[in-house]
Amino acid sequence: MQRNVLAGRQKADLFNTAVTLPASSSGSGPESMQGVSRELKAVLKFARLSENATVPTKASAGAAGYDLYSAHDCSIGPMEKAVVNTDIQIAVPAGCYGRVAPRSGLAANYFIDVGAGVIDEDYRGNVGVVLFNFSKEIFQVKKGDRIAQLICEKICHADLEQHEVRRECELAVMLLGLSSKIFTSI
Repeated sequence: MQRNVLAGRQKADLFNTAVTLPASSSGSGPESMQGVSRELKAVLKFARLSENATVPTKASAGAAGYDLYSAHDCSIGPMEKAVVNTDIQIAVPAGCYGRVAPRSGLAANYFIDVGAGVIDEDYRGNVGVVLFNFSKEIFQVKKGDRIAQLICEKICHADLEQHEVRRECELAVMLLGLSSKIFTSI
């Protein structure tokens, strides 16, 4: 059990990811599931780490991600970056990772972009968003501003094997190296 710092009561452990089944329309129990294919629904769990945290929201039912909100005011100078904390902790479903993606409105209107946007399945810290200010003006972030979106994506955990370089690959690398020298000298 993990203590909920906001409500002061015991809460289910955030570290155990859950999968829930959609409600059955007819009956309950194993008998009602015979011959019925039911889709598992993944659950993205979160906890608020402070009173400043805003619960992630979806702009619409079909939105790809959950909007993330700034927990504090900050300023980002021109051509600078800052980590803006959300004061949210998440637990993505097993076999997934969280991708922190830019909001198109911030990019188009203010030249604000997001960097370093991967939240691993086992990360349990404060979700911080790296914001880059590519404009010529100071960008003000206010507590409660939507700063990015969190998209839950499936991941393939591939094994790594070392192999010798093949001759065809050596030729390709050599040609690519040559072409980069040609283009940089132009």
